Amino acid sequence: MRVNYGYIKVLILLGLLVFLYAFTNARNKSRVVAKPIVEFLGSDNLYLTHDNVSKLLIQNPSGLNNDSKDIIDLNELESALNSNPMVKNAEVYMSVNGEVSAEIVQKRPIARVYTNASYYIDDEGSYMPLSANYSARVALVTGTVYKTKLDRVYEIAKVIDQDKFLKQHVIEISQDPDKNISLRLRKYDFKLYIGSLDKLEKKISNFKAFYKKAIKDKTINTFSSVNLRFDNQVICTKK
Repeated sequence: MRVNYGYIKVLILLGLLVFLYAFTNARNKSRVVAKPIVEFLGSDNLYLTHDNVSKLLIQNPSGLNNDSKDIIDLNELESALNSNPMVKNAEVYMSVNGEVSAEIVQKRPIARVYTNASYYIDDEGSYMPLSANYSARVALVTGTVYKTKLDRVYEIAKVIDQDKFLKQHVIEISQDPDKNISLRLRKYDFKLYIGSLDKLEKKISNFKAFYKKAIKDKTINTFSSVNLRFDNQVICTKK
């Protein structure tokens, strides 16, 4: 009886391939995950550092603290990062060699509430805590402000943030108990009364026209208040 050596070689080769696959798979799963790679997208890592993000991942109950690849829950790690009030969006993924990477988009503050509590309002109108790493140069918000009712101060802060002229000049937004808004400017000591935010675009346009004329006439420093509450009028009070 002739032995079919070709058939035996094929069986041995298949067996070797199965063994190598099982060995590699087991070794790959048991590999301990190293320190994650952290990348900040869209801006510098101003408010969170790479170490801050690494600690958030490692200290999470399903984190990376000497865990093997097969027990890492990437969705839970993403949820942990996205729950941080300084993070706008986070994505976590793992490469084939076991490296865990996190891509972070930070929130961007446009105003800082400065009352009995101090915190930022981000560009989507949400609460954002202060950072020990960086202090943003944005307009202060004072007066009657509640963390759960930021809509009106957010509306005016957003307009200021998106307007080059206002962003250059406005340093303070104040809201009274009746939700009327007033502003303080960087170079001038008069108070700018906005009142309600109805017809806000028209009020801002009126102020820009007034400002241009007052600068030309060199009267800008003679006023204690400028009132934009009324349609088509800029009412000024002399010092």
